[in-house]
Amino acid sequence: MKTTSPLLTLLIVLFFSCSSDNDNGGENPDTGNPGNPGNQTCDDPSSFIFNEKDNFILVEFENNEFPAEWELKTSNSATGKGYHVWAGNQSLGTPGNGLVEFKLNINNPGIYRFLWSSAVTTGTNGSDHNDSWLKFPDADDFYGEKDGSKIYPKGTGKTPNPNGSSADGWFKVYRSGNDLDFKWQAATSDNDAHKIYVEFKNAGVYKMQVSARSSGHGIDKFMLFNEANYSQNEATQKTTFSEITCN
Repeated sequence: MKTTSPLLTLLIVLFFSCSSDNDNGGENPDTGNPGNPGNQTCDDPSSFIFNEKDNFILVEFENNEFPAEWELKTSNSATGKGYHVWAGNQSLGTPGNGLVEFKLNINNPGIYRFLWSSAVTTGTNGSDHNDSWLKFPDADDFYGEKDGSKIYPKGTGKTPNPNGSSADGWFKVYRSGNDLDFKWQAATSDNDAHKIYVEFKNAGVYKMQVSARSSGHGIDKFMLFNEANYSQNEATQKTTFSEITCN
């Protein structure tokens, strides 16, 4: 009777052991998505959150979803994809028409000044087609200030209120002058220009709302900055836009 040599037995064991390893899929089995799920592209404007950094926010106005009568136009003076201008009926006394809402993530609470870069795109008179409505519905305070005197939007229960149009917590925010092209300016109260300020007492995500007032008022971008950190000239010279994340 023949017996199997120890060497042959060892070779047989090694052969079946290697075959078993190959049946398990080798060293690099397919584990599904090879990418990083945390690095998803943020491509839905309705979910954009604009992140304040170093007491400063700079946002392209067109980075949002707009009702149809907000039209996207191009200009050599506008940055990004262009600017938006209201082409529908004017809403001189009724804010909320053509509502656009931005979400701002405030990391450094405080008082911020508001400015936007806007232009008069209809006519040749700098006092016409030069304004839109602005509101910060969940901020701790929203007011205009001139020489230490504050005014508040009508409908907030606070006084005094601005000259001219205001309602339901909205300021009419205008630019002035017959230099009609895009420039950084934002004021409220007719013939008594007050700068625009908003206060955030706690870190968190806040809403900023814009609605149509005058047709032909083109808006390119906006900023908020803390005057304790920047002069107006320093702020308006900045060109780095705020980081966008999604909710």
